[in-house]
Formats: sequence, structure tokens, C-alpha cells
Amino acid sequence: MDFTESDTASESMEELSQEPDSDEKTTQIRFLVPKALAGYVIGKGGSTITQFQDYSGAQILLSRSQEYFPGTTCRIVVISGTIMQVLTALQLVLAKLHSKVRGEDGSDVELRRTRIVVPHSSCGGIIGKGGATIRSFIEDSKAGIKISPMNRYFGLSDRLVTLSGTMEEQMRAIALILTKLTEDDDYSQKVHSPNSYRKDLGLYNFFHACKSVKSRMSFGSEQNHKEDSYNSVTIGVSDEHIGVVIGHKGSHIMEISQSSGARIKISGRGVFLPGTTNRKITISGLQSSVDLAVSIIEGKVDEASKKRDKDETDMDTD
Repeated sequence: MDFTESDTASESMEELSQEPDSDEKTTQIRFLVPKALAGYVIGKGGSTITQFQDYSGAQILLSRSQEYFPGTTCRIVVISGTIMQVLTALQLVLAKLHSKVRGEDGSDVELRRTRIVVPHSSCGGIIGKGGATIRSFIEDSKAGIKISPMNRYFGLSDRLVTLSGTMEEQMRAIALILTKLTEDDDYSQKVHSPNSYRKDLGLYNFFHACKSVKSRMSFGSEQNHKEDSYNSVTIGVSDEHIGVVIGHKGSHIMEISQSSGARIKISGRGVFLPGTTNRKITISGLQSSVDLAVSIIEGKVDEASKKRDKDETDMDTD
């Protein structure tokens, strides 16, 4: 894997990770990814997200397909781990997205904006008395930092912090902000509690995923593994799209199972969920594994739907 992009941002990450006990602190960052780019974070059969997790030691989760942060069409990426693990994983994700944007545009334009989700009660620590802290962050990082007002229309307890600039500038600003947030006991408690908009987005896995993050830190503690709950969920996939989930001779379903660690069972031909033409898919395993498998499956189905719609449009214009 090529990790050479924006390596200079790593210096800021390493510098901040030397704070006392920073290696022991578990934290979390949530940020938005446009729906069109979410597939690049997941990768084929979950390969990219698995690589990033293995390399960084962090836990990376996405909201489901078409489940967006209220008022946007962006999916939420949640990264959990120590400060250094979170920043390493975030850098990998942003570098991947930047490279894809440059590749598709045929230009050297970077993603100029990153939006992170911060509890309203924790924003005061970022702003500081009279705005002193946020001004110091802007001066240090050279990034633009703007905090959105409360969105009372959606009844959110979170606000969006928008960072603009080069990737290096954004990463430096995020490192400063995350370090500040992790020092806040209130923030540390909130990142281990369900999101206030969880029902709207179906982000049922984040609470359990945050509790289980130590089990992904390669320490191998049996007690840590027990903290991740075992679960089984059933989803439906239309019969016309089931092929993209199964793959040739079951190749796709095997990849998804291996990447996520979940057990996946698909109902037989002609066996549908009651009242539908959707095949029944039962996914079992640790909560984080189940959620990753669901995300990959829904990504494949979404991609197939878009391809079919495009093909139908092309036929209409011929």
C-alpha cells in the first residue's frame, strides 16, 4: 500500500501523540464523506477499510448506504482508537479520497474541505475564551476552521466543524482539535454513548463499536473481546441484485465474510421476505463485524442500482 501522500502531516500527528498518557487514551472522531466517495473508503469486498484498520489499529465504521447526516447527502465515518491510531486512519482515508478526486478530475485539485462532527457541549473547548483557542489553531495549522450554528430544525446535539486548506493543513488542524477534545472528560463520555440522531440514521453499531475498540488494538485481551456484543440481523436484497452480493460461485459473499469476520447466509432461490421479492440475508457475528458486512453489501447493491439506472438512461437516449 502506498502511504507516501501527505507524509508531512504525520510529523504533526507524532508530535501531538507524545502528550502524557496519549497512547493510553481512547477517543473517536466522526466526519462526513460525500455519498459518491464512500465506496472508495470501503474498497472492493471491504478490502480498503480492512487494510486501513490493520495498518492503523483503529476501528473504522460507516453509516449505511443512503443513511446520511441530517441535512446533507453525506455518510458518516467513525474512527475510534488512541489519538495516534485515529489520526493515522484518518490520514489514510483522506489521502485515498484526495487521490481519487485528482484521478477523476484529471487535475491536481485536492479535497479542500473536511467536516467533522462535534458535540455542541464540546465546541466551547475548541473556541476557547474569546475565541483564543480556535484562533491559535488556525494560526498553527494555517487551515480555515469554522463551527456551524446549532441545527435546531433536526434537533441535533452535534455541530459541524469545517476545515479548509491543503490536506497537511487540515490534518494539523484535526490533530489539534482532537487532542483538545480528548482532554475534555465530557467529550470522552459522549463518544461512548449513542448518537442523538441514531434513530434517524440507523447507526445502531457505534455504541458497541466504541466499547470494543480495544479488541482491535492488537493487545489480545480476552476481556476486551467480550465487550463487543454478538448479534444477528436480517436484511433484504432484491432478487435482481442478489447476484452482485453472491458473486461467481459465491466469490463475493466469501470476500465479504472474510473481510468483515461475519457469518452470512442467503435464502434459497424463490425464498423471499414475506410480501416482497427480496431475498433474505442473515448476518451474524460481533456487532462491528455485522455492521461492516451490511455496509459492504449495501454498497454493492447501491452500485449495481446506479449502473442499471445509467444503462436504462443510455438506452432511452439512443
